[in-house]
Amino acid sequence: MYVRYSRYMDNESIIMALGALAQSTRLAAFRLLVRHEPDGLAAGDLARALDVPHNTLSVHISLLARAGLVTGQRHSRSIIYRANLGAFRALTLDLVQDCCGGRPELCAPLLAELQGSENSDRSYF
Repeated sequence: MYVRYSRYMDNESIIMALGALAQSTRLAAFRLLVRHEPDGLAAGDLARALDVPHNTLSVHISLLARAGLVTGQRHSRSIIYRANLGAFRALTLDLVQDCCGGRPELCAPLLAELQGSENSDRSYF
């Protein structure tokens, strides 16, 4: 079995994070929270935006939180959820750390697209 040790995340954490994002409602919730950084979104606003019942959202958010991708903080009577951008950054860096076999010129298109992602059509599959 091949085991690679990363300086960003361990394999179990990577698998947990990718698994948490591998469901359409959780992926939509995470994307929405990323767009609302740094303020985050109240649970009710998040449920309405995703058109899901509050109890369903709670299950999805708890999976994202266990994976370290989302945090919640109580404010008065509501909970404000935020994307954990540090964990997302670590996940992304871990996935691309070996990109192009240490030849940065081969990664230039990826970096250029990331820098210009607002203009991207995002249709890869």
